Amino acid sequence: MRLTKKTVIWIWAMLLPMTAAVAGPEIQHWKTDNGSRVYFVPAPQLPMVDIRVVFDAGSARDGERAGLAVMTNGLLDAAAGELGEEEIAERLEGLGAQLGSSALRDMALVTLRSLSDAKYLDPAVEILATIISQPRFPDDIFQRERKRMLIGLQAEQQSPSSIASKAFYRTIYGDHPYGSPSNGTVESIQALQREELEKFHKQYYVAANAVIAIVGNLSRDQAEALATRLVAKLPTGKAAPELPEVKPLAMPVKEVISFPSSQTHILVGQPGMTRTDPDYMALYVGNHILGGSGFGSRIMAEIREKRGLAYSAYSFFMPMRHKGPFQIGLQTRNDKAAEADRVLQETLQKFIEQGPTAKELEAATKNITGGFPLRIDSNKDILEYIAMIGFYNLPLDYLDTFNQRIEAVTLKEIRDAFRRRIDPEKMATIMVGGE
Repeated sequence: MRLTKKTVIWIWAMLLPMTAAVAGPEIQHWKTDNGSRVYFVPAPQLPMVDIRVVFDAGSARDGERAGLAVMTNGLLDAAAGELGEEEIAERLEGLGAQLGSSALRDMALVTLRSLSDAKYLDPAVEILATIISQPRFPDDIFQRERKRMLIGLQAEQQSPSSIASKAFYRTIYGDHPYGSPSNGTVESIQALQREELEKFHKQYYVAANAVIAIVGNLSRDQAEALATRLVAKLPTGKAAPELPEVKPLAMPVKEVISFPSSQTHILVGQPGMTRTDPDYMALYVGNHILGGSGFGSRIMAEIREKRGLAYSAYSFFMPMRHKGPFQIGLQTRNDKAAEADRVLQETLQKFIEQGPTAKELEAATKNITGGFPLRIDSNKDILEYIAMIGFYNLPLDYLDTFNQRIEAVTLKEIRDAFRRRIDPEKMATIMVGGE
């Protein structure tokens, strides 16, 4: 009998309810001699190694110069050590290795995917180690990147979704570092100096401020040697200082921004929860019911199915080191914006007052736990999870106990968490459109 992909998926779905528990990967953890924390999952099934080096060097560390973290991270591979930009790209291509980087609000990261054979992996790791420890930030490439970022910022001024997002963060966070735009402003990027990148790198790209995640076809000894090589050229340095606490909104805020579009973008929310929040699971499951599960959510039912006000509507928590945003959003016709905003607010208010039903909780629990195996079914997925576990100092059994903790969430816990944590009387509302 030939099994089609559809048949295999059906068999897997049928077997899920009979599985007592889905075991997460075994995460091994240690520290390098110069203070980097390492998280490793052996994966001998494929001849590949995935690496992610994470620094507490996100845009929350920009200070007065918004965009500094993003530009620093983006220029790490422009030139490093004795290697120029083209040489780095050519060598990695010749090795079949893939390099990536990005900077978020909490963190900056560099990733590498390589074949596990030493003749490919060793030179690829050497290039990665050079990139994170010895970037040169050439002035001509710095000027090119500044011009590119300025062009990007100009393009964002024509994007209602970008305008809404920046206004939302600015409104809910005020002068907290999370409120600063990660990619900067026209003024901050124009004022940025190359020397500031060097200073930022020197302070934050240090071993004591780094987390290394490794997944792949390696033994423990090989992984330890790899991690040591990665950060051997980094100074020990110090971990980044603690960020200030996020303050709750003192009152409701509404900002209407005129924009020449047929659709109005609406964002509603406030500071939400941290990655280590004791209410994390209750808020996570509750939001899945409220607006995080697509067509099965309350918000989608009220906005799209009952009233046809928008094609899509959603809500989410973005947990961060400090309280990341809780956000509800949609876009709708200009003449329906007021109604859509009212329905969003009423749906949230009702959910907080009454909570979900037992049927909704059962469906959400099955949906989340049933989909969990698909979230850790590749080395890249596991890499992202263990890097997150390491960066936020979550327990090593986080993945092993995930489904168990989801299944333990009760209706009472969801109602209690939302009533304590989300205040519908102190929401920020951003509306962009209307012309």
